[in-house]
Amino acid sequence: MADAELQDTEDEGKTDKRKSVIGAIAGALLLILGVGGLYVMGWIGPGDKATVKKADGTVEQIEVQPVVFYDLPEMTVNLATQGRMTYLKVRIALEVENDRMVSQVEPYLPRILDAFQMYLRELRPSDLEGSAGLFRLKEQLLRRINSAIYPARVEGVLFKEILIQ
Repeated sequence: MADAELQDTEDEGKTDKRKSVIGAIAGALLLILGVGGLYVMGWIGPGDKATVKKADGTVEQIEVQPVVFYDLPEMTVNLATQGRMTYLKVRIALEVENDRMVSQVEPYLPRILDAFQMYLRELRPSDLEGSAGLFRLKEQLLRRINSAIYPARVEGVLFKEILIQ
């Protein structure tokens, strides 16, 4: 009889142990899923930081600033050609640091559009061929806008649409 009671006690101990192991695994799984969900939703995690690996092998966390885009009005200009007229239609967005910079750029909009129109009208269709031509155009427009709105600064010129006809 004592052997049967001892066997029942051992079985209950194993059952209790299994229940506690299964409960621990389920609890850990719920915790991992909960933390993963919070990370995916952006409530926890790195936030606005990016990890940068430098050439010397060191890793650094830098803060990422949100950018603001400001759309310029659509421009259509005729290009410098011999014979048949060729037109360039562009839609450009300016990349600026923050909303405050947009308010600094807006008063200079007539000056910006004038500088762009003057430069674009001197271009030939061959100046805009290929990615190198568009890269040069982007760099020239960025240089001209930053000189027109100094001391404010535009970080980038982005082409939304380019049509040569």
